[in-house]
Amino acid sequence: MPSDKQASYAHMNGEMNVGERNKIHYEIHGLTSPDAPTVVFSSGLGGAAKFWQPQLADFAQDYRVITYDQRGTNKSVGDLPANYSISDMADELAALLKKLEVQQCHLVGHALGGLVGLELGLTQPNLLQSLVLVNAWSSPNPHTLRCFDIRKALLAADRKDMYLKLQALLLYPPDWIAANAKHLDDEEAHLLNHFPDVNNLLARIGALSAFDIDDKLAGITTPTLALANKDDTLVPWQRSKVLAEAMPNAELSVMGYGGHASSITVPEEFNKLVLEYLQRLA
Repeated sequence: MPSDKQASYAHMNGEMNVGERNKIHYEIHGLTSPDAPTVVFSSGLGGAAKFWQPQLADFAQDYRVITYDQRGTNKSVGDLPANYSISDMADELAALLKKLEVQQCHLVGHALGGLVGLELGLTQPNLLQSLVLVNAWSSPNPHTLRCFDIRKALLAADRKDMYLKLQALLLYPPDWIAANAKHLDDEEAHLLNHFPDVNNLLARIGALSAFDIDDKLAGITTPTLALANKDDTLVPWQRSKVLAEAMPNAELSVMGYGGHASSITVPEEFNKLVLEYLQRLA
């Protein structure tokens, strides 16, 4: 016999209109009770709900889980303005949560998704029970900006194939890349045929490159786990240390292995760390 918890498990998809010709695609997994604790996952530059596939089974047992394709990415069709900002992304997520009648949630944000969480912590803190910021940052970093400059140069040269190869180097540890070479080759071939709109991609890179709230971190009082990876080649782990030291209710956890995308490369360890943090808060 299924338990009550298993019996109340669901998976649903939906869309929210964001003005003319713009939609945000979302998915809901796990518990269905309106008073179930809610975890929202917000992705990095790629913006994809499917980035969090390795988390769904573990988190859906005890939470209502919401994932979404950020505006202008994947199934969320629409054109982004050149001056698009992290603030815009936070407003769009807040509107989605309002539509879904979410009063409060735990927000897990990876890189750019973490910036969205920080912005909500500043502007709409009542929405947040906690923040988990995965390899995120609060201001432009010279190393990270160099990586994005190379990305932009590859886009300008129409070398989307090389853009995708670089992406793997920035996301994953070298030994993981070697062990998953065939999978990455297949994935890159698929992505090359479904490459995101370049103007939207540049607008999103512009938004994350301009984000700077160092002088406001002390005002974010949401309980926060700043989760970093020592071997992250895109975002130095010390950027998470800055967050943990400046935010009054934040703590730092540094994983030794996993690269920039540890939720994919070491999902068991990642899930355990985040779930233990959320359970401590409860």
